[in-house]
Amino acid sequence: MWKDLLPVLQWREETVNQTAMPFLHGFRRIVYEYQPLVDAVLCAVGLQEEAKSDGLAEEEEEEEKEKVCGPLKEVLEREAQSAVFVEGISCALFRMAQRGLLGPARVLLHYGAHLNFEDPVSYYTPLHIAVLRNRPLMVRLLVQHGADINKRDRIHESSPLDLASEEADRLPCLRMLLELGAHVNARDRTGKTALLHALASSDGLTVDNSENIRLLLAAGASVQAYTSGDAVGDTVMSLVVSLVLEALESSEEEEAAAIGRFCLRVTELLLDHGAEPSCSWPSGQPGCAGEQWGTSLTEVCLGHFDLLFPLAVLLLRRGVALHCLCHSAPCWYGRRVLLRRLERRLRQQPNMADALKSDLLDKAEALLELADTCCVPHCRQELPLPHTPPPALHTDSPPHTPPPAPRPDSPPHTPPPAPLPLQAVLDLRVRLREQETRPRPLRLLCRRFLRRHLGAPPLEPKVQRLPLPDRLKDFLLPELAVLRRPGWDRCLPNHSPR
Repeated sequence: MWKDLLPVLQWREETVNQTAMPFLHGFRRIVYEYQPLVDAVLCAVGLQEEAKSDGLAEEEEEEEKEKVCGPLKEVLEREAQSAVFVEGISCALFRMAQRGLLGPARVLLHYGAHLNFEDPVSYYTPLHIAVLRNRPLMVRLLVQHGADINKRDRIHESSPLDLASEEADRLPCLRMLLELGAHVNARDRTGKTALLHALASSDGLTVDNSENIRLLLAAGASVQAYTSGDAVGDTVMSLVVSLVLEALESSEEEEAAAIGRFCLRVTELLLDHGAEPSCSWPSGQPGCAGEQWGTSLTEVCLGHFDLLFPLAVLLLRRGVALHCLCHSAPCWYGRRVLLRRLERRLRQQPNMADALKSDLLDKAEALLELADTCCVPHCRQELPLPHTPPPALHTDSPPHTPPPAPRPDSPPHTPPPAPLPLQAVLDLRVRLREQETRPRPLRLLCRRFLRRHLGAPPLEPKVQRLPLPDRLKDFLLPELAVLRRPGWDRCLPNHSPR
């Protein structure tokens, strides 16, 4: 078989830049030169190259250290004069790191194995493979002996921290790398950081990296990271938006609810560290003005408030901006987006059951009250609402077409009433207009004042410590009451009847 592959392998070896990759010698040299030494080392420690077993667990390896290190030293002493000795034991170190065998790895390092040896198949170093196989003790050993903790592989440019952040099972290695001083905000050629790797590899179902994300943020990962080049436009919030849209397009309600719970946890973590959900591009970065980037998380949640109600509540209770922050002229307003969604749902389903209709209106009113409590307008024109209802709700005449003048002998013309569901939207618009033109009630101003002076969230434990009656505590935290309603604490897909 090897003779048939020899021309291909020889061509591969000739095309490799040997000066740039000192340890990448091609498959032919591995098979015919130092692979026998690697096999001898594996046999000395009780393993075979063909075996698929991961060998001994790291916690068990110390007990077997003396048993395997004696034969290993004998092999190394016997082969010490070999011309490929360093390459052979460096490749063997890669195999030890893969299996988490600390004792043999120490011996190989003592005899001069190179820590930054690159495996000719995967192009990974021993540190990379130790992270991929979740060997935290091996990670510590290699770094303590001088392995480059921030080294990137040649193919994907992934650092050990990037690899550790991509899987929840690698959390011990992620914690170990952060403790050993890995650069948490290091970027690859596209600008991708470990935090973006953790978000991009999460789906909320089979891969839940919320704990990885929490650790990275606690270690100082920047929420302003963004990608460039071929992957332009990826930010922490745009990746969350992608998952939210997947929840909306899900075919199963339980699947959508699981993705929604993951997005809720991750969004809360990102908000705690200063992420801006009302902008689809990191603040202060070039390229946002005049460009069309993705929809912001706030706009998506308010534009599907009936399906993404828990996320909308989280954003509003954090006091997010209710308008677009990406452009000089805001392209959307939060309450207008919410009312448009409410009107569209009622138009699309004119025969909606009364219970669902009432539930929809209650959700809209609860969010509007929460926005009035928690979100401070940046200017008076933040939320312009029409003084009169849209013409389409009152008459079939084209927009901006004045009604015909009445005949002198005709009775006074009375416009037909809007359909009952749409009349509820009109009533809601009128109430909002009245709120804008009148001073706020004192009780609402007091609630806003107290919430501001309680400081950063979470507010619930702070409110519970106040010397107030339970009724007033509930009044200060309206978001808790709305989430107690049945079915309001979970996200739903687009096909849901609700």
